Amino acid sequence: MSTSGQAAETDRNEGQRVGKVTFVGAGPGAADLLTFRAARAIAAADTVIWAASLVQAEVLEHARADAEILDSSLIAMEDVLAVYQRAAAEGRTVARIHSGDPSLWGAVQEQLDRCRELGLDTEIVPGVSSFSAVAAIAQRELTIPEVAQSVILTRLGGGKTPMPPGEEVRDFARHGTTMALFLSAARAKQLVEELTEGGYPADTPVVIAYQATWPDELVLYGTLETLEAQVKEHKLWKHTLFLVGPALSATGTRSHLYHPGHFHGFRRADPDARRALRAAAKP
Repeated sequence: MSTSGQAAETDRNEGQRVGKVTFVGAGPGAADLLTFRAARAIAAADTVIWAASLVQAEVLEHARADAEILDSSLIAMEDVLAVYQRAAAEGRTVARIHSGDPSLWGAVQEQLDRCRELGLDTEIVPGVSSFSAVAAIAQRELTIPEVAQSVILTRLGGGKTPMPPGEEVRDFARHGTTMALFLSAARAKQLVEELTEGGYPADTPVVIAYQATWPDELVLYGTLETLEAQVKEHKLWKHTLFLVGPALSATGTRSHLYHPGHFHGFRRADPDARRALRAAAKP
């Protein structure tokens, strides 16, 4: 057992309340995209930390009337960590609300490490990521049979956080599959250049989404060739996500999973359809 785990266990044995921090995925913005588990975590918290610039205020309706509410967009990480220290000392519960899903660009790991050092219990409640929200708004499947079976989530290099070697957009673009690009609207020209260098043709379909699921949501459809002009026309530089790839316009393919010739543990295959499926698979 870790040192923090031993300390927490000692507190339990002595009947003291152990502090807890729950990292809550609030989704892309719309308050009704919270999960039931997320709402319960907010309702149980003594302190709720949220980012007013990234999460709609309606999520706070789940908080208790006597809960302490802090806006993380106005304070540095050190101030947030001070809240965790108080939670550890006083046995308080904290709901740390993150936009989207906490596993993506949420600075969650560094907070988890500190919480464990303090002997706090921790929990992560997953949330709807903006890339899946945009796919739903566009009514597109991102993994189309025989077209794309992978989704790459990344961002343009050259920002505040350096990209590790081999993770530039041009490197990922060589796969030619579906890409979801975060934090890249401010350098649309560079984005187009790297996607093109990686091998996407100019007519590759693109979905551009600003403030997805918010009241001022804007969703644009175009191609790699029109991406930069669309971004400039609408003056997009933050809160914007791009979906890129051939799956965004593909039609006419079929999943083998639901083909009558496919069998699995719950369904037998139709013999004629099975032979036809095998024949189609032969080169």
